[in-house]
Amino acid sequence: MIPAPFDYAAPATVEEALALLAEHGDEAKVLAGGQSLLPVLRMRLNAPGMVVDISRIEGLKGITDERDSIRIGAGATYQDVLDSDLVTEHLGLLRSAVKEIADPQIRHRGTVCGALVHADPAGDVGAPVLALEGRMVVQGPDGEREVPASEFFVDLFETAVGEGELLTAVVLPKHTGWGSHYEKFVRVSHQWAIIGVAATVRAEGGTIAEARVGLTNMGATPLRASEVEQALVGLPATEEAVAQVCARAGEGTDPPSDLNGQADYRRHLAGVLTRRAVLTAAGA
Repeated sequence: MIPAPFDYAAPATVEEALALLAEHGDEAKVLAGGQSLLPVLRMRLNAPGMVVDISRIEGLKGITDERDSIRIGAGATYQDVLDSDLVTEHLGLLRSAVKEIADPQIRHRGTVCGALVHADPAGDVGAPVLALEGRMVVQGPDGEREVPASEFFVDLFETAVGEGELLTAVVLPKHTGWGSHYEKFVRVSHQWAIIGVAATVRAEGGTIAEARVGLTNMGATPLRASEVEQALVGLPATEEAVAQVCARAGEGTDPPSDLNGQADYRRHLAGVLTRRAVLTAAGA
């Protein structure tokens, strides 16, 4: 389908973008890479009066080192993440997940922050950012604020970014030396995740010293398997040792039931994929 008519603006600064959002209110939609917004417009699931294209704002581009953290600007594409030596060295889990996103064309256009603010629970970046304990940088009329990933995802397609605000970056603590793996289950290549598990592990002498586990498409928002993380600490990085703990990854979740699988099937699958992801991350 062809989108409904809309006005278009491409501001050069964040301040100009915020002014446009203030002027047009809920009639405005923000476009970064467009890989989430454009399909919505083409299907006429939304018909904004104004599209604010932030892709030309130089201050939002780039991936930078901030001592203990890595800052990924709202203009940074998935391919920028894959090409970044900083991400490769310090944020292996994010890189592992981004490699599984769609195809090269989409990875060269889509942005990490765009996917985060779109907040599709089947998207591949929410779970790793949650597991890595990222902080979202949100800018609005009253200035800049940081929102922990644990408070950012509010509900289905809903985040803590308010009207008139803009997600300008995500800041992720370095996990240098941690092993990582993103295990994604799909029926068709390049599909949205039926289930995904993001795991990063710090092992010492074959024993799990720390673990972080995020779940994709197991509820209305990305989820953190905190109880599994805690139970993994101190266990040998072997299948026999971690299998029972990882099998509980789906407990307490509320996954959807659809043509790709019922909720009980997804809970079972979450346990299987968590075991695989944790063992691979631990180098077992």
